[in-house]
Amino acid sequence: MAPISAIRTATRSASASSARLSPSPLLRLRLERRIGIRLARPAERAPSAFLKPDGKDTRILEYNVSARRVDAHGSEARAKEAVLVIDTDMKGRRDAFNPAELLLASVAACMLKGVERVTPMLEFQLRGIEISLHGMRQDSPPKMVSIAYEIVVDSDETDHRLELLHKNVRKFGTISNTVADALDLSGTLTRKA
Repeated sequence: MAPISAIRTATRSASASSARLSPSPLLRLRLERRIGIRLARPAERAPSAFLKPDGKDTRILEYNVSARRVDAHGSEARAKEAVLVIDTDMKGRRDAFNPAELLLASVAACMLKGVERVTPMLEFQLRGIEISLHGMRQDSPPKMVSIAYEIVVDSDETDHRLELLHKNVRKFGTISNTVADALDLSGTLTRKA
């Protein structure tokens, strides 16, 4: 198994040497050999083809975002056909998310997407959902140290079902799982009063 730094280096060299957003077939093969699993190729094989004998899914999904400086007051990020204005002004901007707020928004979006994914499976009925997040940043070295969240669900489901929804949202969230490995991520899911 290759160290993560080797994978990052290989990925950086691929993006630096290629105008394409996805790795070349040769680079993809090298990465697969280093990490010991096969990278996902859309619509190439059935999902069961990516299961290890122990039943774990070995697919690696890939995402691409590009960002550019517009001027001293802001930047923009692009993914697919979407454009997001980013607050990179040293004085701050009221009309755009700064990097810390983007991180919080990413966690919230992950949780909301998780709700959309699990509610049909759980046959969970809800009228609405709101998520509030609060991040704490230290100055030296600069980094986020904790994120607290509050999920408020407008639903008539039982308390047990609300707990089940919360458990599933936390267990299967790509971004929330990644963030929880790096800092203290804690919160509650409650019923709207």
